[in-house]
Amino acid sequence: MKTGNFTLVIEFTLRGFSEVQGLQVLFFTLFLAIYLLALLGNTIILLTIRLSTQLHSPMYYFLSELALLDVCYATSTVPKMLAGFIGGPQRISYQGCMAQLYFFHFLGGTEGFLLTVMAFDRYVAICNPLRYTSIMRKTVCGQLIFGTCLVGTFHSIIQSTLTFRLPYCGPYELEHYFCDVPPLLKVACADTSLNKVVIMVNVGVVALGCFLLILGSYIRIVTTILRMRSEEGKKKAFSTCTAHLIVVLTLYVPCVLIYLQPATTNSVQKVMAVFYTAITPALNPLIYSLRSEEIKKALKKLVYGQVLP
Repeated sequence: MKTGNFTLVIEFTLRGFSEVQGLQVLFFTLFLAIYLLALLGNTIILLTIRLSTQLHSPMYYFLSELALLDVCYATSTVPKMLAGFIGGPQRISYQGCMAQLYFFHFLGGTEGFLLTVMAFDRYVAICNPLRYTSIMRKTVCGQLIFGTCLVGTFHSIIQSTLTFRLPYCGPYELEHYFCDVPPLLKVACADTSLNKVVIMVNVGVVALGCFLLILGSYIRIVTTILRMRSEEGKKKAFSTCTAHLIVVLTLYVPCVLIYLQPATTNSVQKVMAVFYTAITPALNPLIYSLRSEEIKKALKKLVYGQVLP
């Protein structure tokens, strides 16, 4: 248990990447480019799906929601990181820190559950194609999206409430570039064992549960694909599923390593956090657009007015 005098917290200081002295301009330029790529790529995916009638199917409906979440997810953390590269350690109010942590976990949790829903969608489409339209109706898709947001909200409320009920000791400096649970627990002046247990249960059970559901879906999917006679059908199914699996791995693996390894050094935590807060949102549009012929054709049609070869 941490002890010491503590007063009402007014603000925290985000130390960011203070260890990269002399390389701030380089890192600022690099991550600004990555952030802009994430915004541009996901916006293009979102607009292409919404404006192209041939993409108005459940799979692309979920993909457009993923693109929207990625834009918000990156925006909730990356701007503070960029400001830290050019302005040094950044101050953030107690209320601002609370809001950032809440939205970060809401968006991340919602995205994790959405990826599970997308795996279910692929399972129904490939393993039960004749029942696909009756199962994945528009109302059902809307309910699934609402459900992911609801569970994401519940997850975020638990993390935020347990974290900000703690008293904090000065100096109120967080060895991170945004407000997250692990760095906040390190400056708390109280027993944080309950918080750590909740993290283990929340991340361990929920993330592992979602991952196992996705894995189970894809075992059935791969088994079904291998039984297909059409080579073109196999190629198309594998292409769609591979893109989704890559996105799942890039989100889940760094998160699990951070939240289930409390002894991880600050530098390692920040590097892994950069991966899923900045790099993954930028990669997702590329992963899906490069592997989806439907999206490429729809994008060409929107740009050129016709589908080019």
